[in-house]
Amino acid sequence: MLKTKDLKGFIDRAGELGATDAKVVDPASVVTAAWVRMKCRFGCGMYGSNLCCPPHSPTPAETREVLDCYSRAILIHCKPGVSVREISVALERELFLAGYYKAFGYGEGPCLFCEKCNLERCVHSRQARPAMEASGIDVFATARANGLPIDVVVDDSSDQNYYGLVLVD
Repeated sequence: MLKTKDLKGFIDRAGELGATDAKVVDPASVVTAAWVRMKCRFGCGMYGSNLCCPPHSPTPAETREVLDCYSRAILIHCKPGVSVREISVALERELFLAGYYKAFGYGEGPCLFCEKCNLERCVHSRQARPAMEASGIDVFATARANGLPIDVVVDDSSDQNYYGLVLVD
């Protein structure tokens, strides 16, 4: 059973920051798979363009190894117009300052802080975080495993859902 009571304030804080929903999840429910980064490599024009995207981002195996170091995480659900990355970074910082020294956040989508990333050292390391998908996390399987909505966006009228993750312990 996940201990969630001490994280309720952070769940509420995610809502204050604009999240549609946030919930404490078991990191074991976060699905990683090698195929996910192939969607970045063959489907996203940002592949290789910044340190938060493949091939520079953590591999699925590295991500799984990190996830296995934690017993809790906060899965953040947002709708369009809200920055998942900003919420993840804010929660990570607030959790750290509250004593959760291992807190680490994942965003969604490519990093857009710099027009051109120098690919050697991030100049926005306080705000930049790898996307879940760039790190090999199957966002669809993870959201569904935790009872949150997600479907393929087939056109502009489709419901869009964005996700971030903050590892807590």
